[in-house]
Amino acid sequence: QVQLVESGGGLVQPGGSLRLSCQLSGFTLDYYAIGWFRQAPGKEREGVSCISSSDSMTLYADSVKGRFTISRDNAKNTAYLQMNGLKLEDTAVYYCAAAPLEVGLTIRVADYDDWGQGTQVTVSS
Repeated sequence: QVQLVESGGGLVQPGGSLRLSCQLSGFTLDYYAIGWFRQAPGKEREGVSCISSSDSMTLYADSVKGRFTISRDNAKNTAYLQMNGLKLEDTAVYYCAAAPLEVGLTIRVADYDDWGQGTQVTVSS
């Protein structure tokens, strides 16, 4: 059974940092691209970042470029999203998701098949 579990969300002040983790089980991380997405209240889910499997190529949404860093540890079957310089507008539920390799590097929601349950990130003073 494929399962993705996010953790690491919380409440942080503007300018602060959080690191989200995505633990995968039921399949091997080596053969999948991993994406991070977020959904704020009343808004559509949007892509934040993704990372390929073997060569670890990355892609970022313009809104987080230079502040967020995606990484993966295949040995631990875990992906991460380091978020620095957090802004009020980063407040959302953050989800990780997996896509088969043939999809390529993408942060389109429709390209991802398996999703975690989400973790809340709240940026507030």
